Amino acid sequence: MEKGEIRIQKIIVHILDSTLGMPVLSDTLLDHGSDLGDFLREHIYKVMAGDDKKTCEFHKEESEVYQQILEMTENGITDESFVEASQRIAVKLYEIMNQNIEIPCADFVEVFFQAQDGSYLALLKMDYKTSYTHQTQSDAFGNTNEIIPFRAILPSESQKLSEAAVIRLEDSSVFLIEKKYGINGVKTNYFSKLFLNCSGTLSPKSQLSIVARAIDTVQKKYYNDAEQFEVQMEAKQVIHDQLADTGEVDVPFVLDQVFKEKEEWKEEVNEKLEKYKIGTEARIQPQAESTARKFEKQYLATDTGVEIKIPMEQYRDGEHIEFITNPDGSISILIKNVGRITSK
Repeated sequence: MEKGEIRIQKIIVHILDSTLGMPVLSDTLLDHGSDLGDFLREHIYKVMAGDDKKTCEFHKEESEVYQQILEMTENGITDESFVEASQRIAVKLYEIMNQNIEIPCADFVEVFFQAQDGSYLALLKMDYKTSYTHQTQSDAFGNTNEIIPFRAILPSESQKLSEAAVIRLEDSSVFLIEKKYGINGVKTNYFSKLFLNCSGTLSPKSQLSIVARAIDTVQKKYYNDAEQFEVQMEAKQVIHDQLADTGEVDVPFVLDQVFKEKEEWKEEVNEKLEKYKIGTEARIQPQAESTARKFEKQYLATDTGVEIKIPMEQYRDGEHIEFITNPDGSISILIKNVGRITSK
């Protein structure tokens, strides 16, 4: 979905501040002028284009949100049906927030919009940020201008929301981002489990992180300290090359390249991946450039406190950096062919 495709039809905002003891529900729609429209369009696009996005399906019989969407769309989405459904959805979220104090207060914005492939409902939880503003007090001596904290600042266009869902109304597919909070002492994805009542695949970002971590764990098991950093760097290089060449990570290919003929080691990695429902033939396709950029540089930290950042191309060509294993087992790092050094 491109940003320009998002054609906003209806907007409503509800105030979900648990310190008030009750939600402040709106009874009317907002006028979506250009500034507000651009603001919400940016946040919707961030949800759909980011690699934090999960693709889920409702547990239809158990999901109150799904039932409200059904009622709203049953006879066509009117202003009245949209307002009423949005209020009931907001109350459901507020009840969860009110019972779990770790979940931050927020404005809850619900947006009905059209895109090229159909109609959508966006549920955007905009957690409050604390910032500062001015206040003027007047008395007999004149004006006093003060700087005061203001708690209910919404995330800017450049910031990412912690919890949001975009629902394709034609097939009820759910695309969501979320953050875990403490629920009865356990960190839980409450937005999907308790509020939306849906489940699905891990996000591409999470899958890629799990694959890298599983490979790293097995490498640490079989290589000594002197060998570990080099094989870990080689694994990152394989993933980087896959992303650069094909735009995706073919997990079986990566394991073949990293572990060569060591079938038992590959099997250990696959066993770890199965726990996260990442299959043996998995292909991970990140969309955001920022995900691939994490593999463009190698970050090394020594036990002496030295940190080094190495571009992948320079690590690979061998012309700029060399790792030397000394007779006593320690490692020397030789940086070569440097024309100029600057301090940052």
